[in-house]
Amino acid sequence: MDNVETHPLEILYQDEYLVAINKPSGLLVHKSPIDKHETQFALQLVRDQIGQYVYPVHRLDKPTSGVLLFALDPQIAQTMSLLFRASQVDKEYLAVVRGFTEETSLIDYPLKQMLDTKAQKKQGITKETQEAKTAYERLATIELPFAVSRYPVARYSLVKLLPKTGRKHQLRRHMKHIFHPIIGDTKHGRGEHNTLFREKYTCHRLLLHAYRISFIHPIHQEKLVINASLDDTWQKLFNAFDWEKIVY
Repeated sequence: MDNVETHPLEILYQDEYLVAINKPSGLLVHKSPIDKHETQFALQLVRDQIGQYVYPVHRLDKPTSGVLLFALDPQIAQTMSLLFRASQVDKEYLAVVRGFTEETSLIDYPLKQMLDTKAQKKQGITKETQEAKTAYERLATIELPFAVSRYPVARYSLVKLLPKTGRKHQLRRHMKHIFHPIIGDTKHGRGEHNTLFREKYTCHRLLLHAYRISFIHPIHQEKLVINASLDDTWQKLFNAFDWEKIVY
């Protein structure tokens, strides 16, 4: 992760119970057996930045940016984790995907569990199929004068994604399932489109951003809405595609 030490993480919200940051793309939430070479993690960086221990209550994939929430004590962490599991936290994402999607739709497609480690497999943990639902809304489209595969032009959509469940890689897997993979997704996406965005727009990241979460504060019992702004890569794309005035 580049420049995290010299550039403090953007704190979006903080009180005596919770702290939320705008996680950069490429930063892990915490240590993972999948990325053993990584030395920097949001958990430790936030702890060092605010000078107290923090407790994760949900995850964002390493390449995904946006609102990442931590609790400041174990009891609040447990309460917030229960809210997430009970779908009482509304999450809103932006993504750029291949092709022109429908205007609105609900993807109701169960997903098999993704196991993190060989150790889990050795323990006999099986890949269960779990309910998974994602609603989406198309916000804008763009047709680019570049030939990709057998097509003379390249078409893309800007979509708002609203996950109704919280499965691992759910948004990325669901968009792949409906043949509109997210740009920059090296695991579930399409390489030729990722290459186009790297070469034409210097875009080297997954174009998935958690721009808003909202929930009832566990102590104050008032609705809390936390927004995360887009990074430079997103801003340059919005400028290039004339998407700056889009309301999301």
